[in-house]
Amino acid sequence: MLDQLDLQRMADALRRMGWVRFWVQLALGVVVVGVLLFNNIGARLMANSQRSLGLGPGLSVTTLSFLVLLWGLWQSWLVVRCGRALASPARPSKGETSRLVKRGLVADLIGLTLAAVGYQSLAGSLFLQASMQAPGLFGPMAVQGSRGPISTYPITSIEMLSVLSNTQVLFAHLIALIISLWLLQRIYRRS
Repeated sequence: MLDQLDLQRMADALRRMGWVRFWVQLALGVVVVGVLLFNNIGARLMANSQRSLGLGPGLSVTTLSFLVLLWGLWQSWLVVRCGRALASPARPSKGETSRLVKRGLVADLIGLTLAAVGYQSLAGSLFLQASMQAPGLFGPMAVQGSRGPISTYPITSIEMLSVLSNTQVLFAHLIALIISLWLLQRIYRRS
């Protein structure tokens, strides 16, 4: 049985770490949305947007990971509410609290898995594109007469933004996973 001081500490920990998790996920999620929108608009404005070698699947998986991040954001808000409820007379049980944190943990693991698969897809397609470029100090300017398949198409900043969006969503899930593990340890720690 937890005494009142331990219960108050647990409520404070859930509230504080829930807010940290919420704001980190929200800030990184805003960055991901901005980068994905800029990537989508920028890719349409490019003169030859058909030349990308498979960035679509990587961006699709990154978008799925972002959607899981949104669900994790909602779980973070529920953790904050649970921390507030622990300080009230009608408090949730230890099992309910741990199930809530475990749902967030599972969401973070799924999001990390999707982000890792998306990263592998994006990095693989950019590596393939980079390996097909003509060597030289000045890139495509050094081979103006060449008619290689992608020798005149260097990796652009828009393509690198797709990797950045994936890295941001991966980092958001990683931070949330660390916080969830810490909260679970805190819930099950014996006093």
